[in-house]
Amino acid sequence: MTLAIRIHELGGPGVLQPESVDVGQPGPGEVRIRHTAIGLNYIDVYFRTGLYSGPELPFVPGIEAAGVVEAVGEGVTEFTVGDRVAYASGPLGAYSGTRLMPADRVVTLPDGVDDRTAAAVLLKGMTAQYLLKQTRPIGPGDTILFHAAAGGVGLLACQWAHHLGATVIGTVGSHEKAELARAHGCDYPIVYTEEDFVEAVNRITEGAGVPVVYDSVGQATFMRSLDCLAPRGHIVSFGQSSGAIEPFSIGTLSQKGSLTLTRPVLATYTTERADLLATADDLFNACARGILRIRIGQTFALRDARRAHETLESRATTGSTLLLPGEEDA
Repeated sequence: MTLAIRIHELGGPGVLQPESVDVGQPGPGEVRIRHTAIGLNYIDVYFRTGLYSGPELPFVPGIEAAGVVEAVGEGVTEFTVGDRVAYASGPLGAYSGTRLMPADRVVTLPDGVDDRTAAAVLLKGMTAQYLLKQTRPIGPGDTILFHAAAGGVGLLACQWAHHLGATVIGTVGSHEKAELARAHGCDYPIVYTEEDFVEAVNRITEGAGVPVVYDSVGQATFMRSLDCLAPRGHIVSFGQSSGAIEPFSIGTLSQKGSLTLTRPVLATYTTERADLLATADDLFNACARGILRIRIGQTFALRDARRAHETLESRATTGSTLLLPGEEDA
């Protein structure tokens, strides 16, 4: 038996219930992983509330964790017992001390990356990788706007974009977060509670606008993000932490300068195992070269998942948040 956080009904953080579950042995193509660190991500909130359709109730949430392989199923040749591994994809079930996972969704951790760092960076770091290097590749001469610049993805994206030669404008909710973002490569942090970010972007770019906006906030920022774009600019909407984006006329994109809208997800970019490995390898290489500094802003015991969600939704977090299975959780 192992401790897991289960959801029996959709709703607020209170639906996250610690329970003991039986994991069993891995089937063909599976590995059993003993978790050492679990990544908390805003997508977990979407599944908890039902904004994203999850598996049949009850279910264990979570899509990111690191740990050690305890057993391998039939046909698994890439992993052996004792391997240090991590993953950042479905099926859901990461909020547990031990779980079964399809082996083709798991990656081996290099020696230079510890378990907590892996759980803090894999999903967010691969997200930053596909956004900046695949969805709308950036480079020297680009000025970008990245919302939630002090968040888990934001801090990584600011560093990586800065390394790629881009000038980074970012929105944050406080002066403390502005300094944090600045220390991680954000050239122009905008405290959106005090300054209109559209006016700030126009001032910084001298009215030219930016070629791309990366927006994970959604409802509160989306329409005004369009006003920050230069003609033929790209709006990359990859989340909706403030709520779902209201329907709008597609003609708005032409009226505002022949804009391009995309709604990418990491799963599409890593469906093929070769793509998953290439994206993860690029991320781990960036960590090893010092391009990315990983900030773990806060940790919670696994059984305190409810409090962790409350903290995340109040926007009181910075950097990455981890859930830690302890000996008492076994």
